[in-house]
Amino acid sequence: MNFAVIKTGGKQYKVSANDVVKIEKLEAQPGDVVTFDQVLMVGNGDDVTVGVPLVAGASVAGHLVNNKKQRTVIIQKKHRRQHFDRRNGHRQTLATVRIGEILIGGAKTTLKADDRLAAQAAKLQNSTAAIAAPIAAKPVAKKAPAKKAAPKAEAPAADEAAAKPAKKAPAKKAAAKKTEGDEKPAAKKAPAKKAAKKADKE
Repeated sequence: MNFAVIKTGGKQYKVSANDVVKIEKLEAQPGDVVTFDQVLMVGNGDDVTVGVPLVAGASVAGHLVNNKKQRTVIIQKKHRRQHFDRRNGHRQTLATVRIGEILIGGAKTTLKADDRLAAQAAKLQNSTAAIAAPIAAKPVAKKAPAKKAAPKAEAPAADEAAAKPAKKAPAKKAAAKKTEGDEKPAAKKAPAKKAAKKADKE
């Protein structure tokens, strides 16, 4: 058959052999064979069979490539003049399936599990785990500098102790200046005594 219309995850998809479609998440592992029994229509050129509601004995088989989260969809809600503004994100998980064959008349699929797809999925998972391991170890590395910060706190205390004697030195100089200032008034009083002696002589 050239094409078929299948129903899965509440949606309908038109598929052909070797098509790659994204559908709702499936409970299977990459490389496994998945079968869709809900076939609504099958066609081969002008020969089309429509189910009522399903085509009896028809099925579609394929390989599961992966189950992967899609791009983030932003949900924005806003009510004007009501102080209502909400912004959320959602990532839907979809399954990628490669269609293998379309079967009619109750025929069984001849597909077998694809080891290559399983190996690719395992390799991708291992590489992701290798990248995630250093990221998980980073918080432990950040705690190490906190221990080195304690000796730095002691250094300013030593600097303050060294700075205190330096501040007292200007006080001694000020005392020396005061003594010099005291001597100057004494020198000025000496001429007053000489003036008294001259008065006695007269």
